[in-house]
Amino acid sequence: VAEIPASTVRSGLVELENRASQLIQAMENLKTSPEVSAPQTPVVAGFLAPERREAADIITGLEALICSTDTSEPEYSLPPLNEVSQLALVSHSFVAYLSHLRRSQLLKVTTKIASDTNRWLSHIFRFSDSSTSYHNDSTECVLRALRLAIVSRCPGYLEAGIQALANPCMYVTENSGLLALQYACRQLGLPSECVRVVASAGSMGTMDAVALQKLIAADVANKRVPLLVIANVGASVCGFVDTVPRLYEVCRAANVWLHCRGHSLAALATAQGSGDVRELCDSMSLNLGSWLAVPSLPVVLLHRQIQNVALSVFESDPIVSRRLNSLTLWTTLQALGRDLISERILMAFESVRVVYEILSKCEGVRILSKKPGGDSGISVVDLVHEPLNASLLFEIAVSVVVFQFHQSPDAEGGEAGEKSRYLDRMNEWLGEIIQRDCPGVDLEIIDHAVYGTAIRFCPFEMALGESVPSIEYLEHFAACLDLQVGILKATERHKVTFQEIVKRSEVLRLIPLPDWAGLGGVRFVPDGWETLLTDQAKTELNKLNTDLVEALRSTDSAFTLGEGDDGLICVKLGMVTEETDVEELLEVVISVGKSVQENSRVLDSMSEIVKKGIETVTADLQRESDEKLWQDGILRQVPLVGSVFNWWSPPPKETGIKGRSLNLTQGVVESTENIYKYHMQIAGGSGQIPGNRSPPTPMVQTSVSAGHSRNVSQSSGTSTNAQEAQH
Repeated sequence: VAEIPASTVRSGLVELENRASQLIQAMENLKTSPEVSAPQTPVVAGFLAPERREAADIITGLEALICSTDTSEPEYSLPPLNEVSQLALVSHSFVAYLSHLRRSQLLKVTTKIASDTNRWLSHIFRFSDSSTSYHNDSTECVLRALRLAIVSRCPGYLEAGIQALANPCMYVTENSGLLALQYACRQLGLPSECVRVVASAGSMGTMDAVALQKLIAADVANKRVPLLVIANVGASVCGFVDTVPRLYEVCRAANVWLHCRGHSLAALATAQGSGDVRELCDSMSLNLGSWLAVPSLPVVLLHRQIQNVALSVFESDPIVSRRLNSLTLWTTLQALGRDLISERILMAFESVRVVYEILSKCEGVRILSKKPGGDSGISVVDLVHEPLNASLLFEIAVSVVVFQFHQSPDAEGGEAGEKSRYLDRMNEWLGEIIQRDCPGVDLEIIDHAVYGTAIRFCPFEMALGESVPSIEYLEHFAACLDLQVGILKATERHKVTFQEIVKRSEVLRLIPLPDWAGLGGVRFVPDGWETLLTDQAKTELNKLNTDLVEALRSTDSAFTLGEGDDGLICVKLGMVTEETDVEELLEVVISVGKSVQENSRVLDSMSEIVKKGIETVTADLQRESDEKLWQDGILRQVPLVGSVFNWWSPPPKETGIKGRSLNLTQGVVESTENIYKYHMQIAGGSGQIPGNRSPPTPMVQTSVSAGHSRNVSQSSGTSTNAQEAQH
């Protein structure tokens, strides 16, 4: 079969690169806009439309879909790409394109790419004579490592299947890939009883080598087959590292496969001296995409070679997508170079060391992770040009800093590690504020199994577009941390005074708010209200406190609306500084509360007047209607007959039902004949009409005073006679 000319392949790759780069750049420059809507696509009964669409229209629809987000999203939907990141994304298009080469060409391409990548990674991470495989995540790496362990221990596994494996056992600690190992067992059809959880040594949560040795010996005595041990090299939440050399001795004596995983393995890429880790473990997971902040790189499993014919035949098949997926690493490693890879990893370890020093100097902060450099104080930089000592390197290469705001021993009752809901809320607040004020420091709010809510900094878990913070930016982080921790300490101290003052107050009630990190919650309760808390009184009390919060927020945003366990509204007071006068602050709450209460009384009185006025108008109009019907007679109300009767004996012009108006100033309902006669509203006795005559008194006046007593209305007939006598 004739090969495809190299020029044809080359031109196709160039065209694909240009097109992919253009599309990626267009996506990168997209801005969010809530007003943008995707073009409407014809839909036929919810299925794919029968008409074809142009590629440009499809891309436009995708862009509109990305842009159509809520206003809380950042201006640009996708993070910016550097040259290396863009190359990594374009390489995925190359993978799909190259997979359609003829088999002979595909074999040549994949062999070259796979061998180069394997050789480079083995050299960078000091694992000579190793093999590589490429996976979507670290969980698949554990699955692959378990398969290698089975093949290494049971050579007939690939031919005979699970029947060749009798009573296997795998060992792991609770904080070192337990879920990943359980997933691997399910994929291979192994029972969950195969997983053995090894006890931890000390407070660091590292695997106890002595306990592991005893557990393996017990399983061997019970006719079980120990297969795999997973060692933690910075993979846990707090970045703790197991004693890998000691674990390897135990595993080698029992013929057990040792797999290492964690961010501290990245330190191997910084070593420039001689040395090898081949005698330290059997396999390791390398998450280069996370360590270097390059998108979509596969997770690498670097492992010792296994002399198994069936496995070799399977792995040599060039059609397997895992081998071609190494193309993204092949291009990325060349674009970065050995020096830049080492520099980026060194910067990450150095940022961890600087952050640890900042936290150690901040009073009120408790650090839950290990100190970089240990007791010796040696940094990763100090070992770059030294002969490789993997045990020492893993000991000092701390990849994570975990910390939290720590209350004083008196506030915690003197018991270290006690979980407090209030302390959790304070740490949540601290993490959110620093995330807002220092976005360049990638922090994560976590739930520690022992100490509760904590804050985690790990520069080895960077997403696309993120970078290791500079030393100058970390100085800004230090200033922000000192400021916010000072606020937390002041709030903690003032909270005691706050509670004492509220308990002594006659109109304020302390409301427990365990999920609120600020000073606390209070409710303004006027005298005598607590004894009359009917449903209507609760509604009025909620309205009073809601109005109080609105009035307070007009001067200080530290006041917010809250709700107690009883379902009633309260006022939440937020964080305070050391200079805050809590007593003065509560006096403001009381003063504004009384003012709002007084204003509420005036409004309630006014609304009651309007309500009573409506009732009075309704009653007066009904009474006048009944009187008019009685005076006019029944015949005037009958159709046709009434018309003849009105023609024969016309009714008086001044008769009829008068309208009503409510005089809020005087609290009186008045008839409206003056308004229509003189085309103006005249306050009683204050205006003049033509001829210098005072306006006549309205024919009907009914009082609806604040006392809500209503005087007896004059009848329409009596009112008419009184007006005639006046004239």
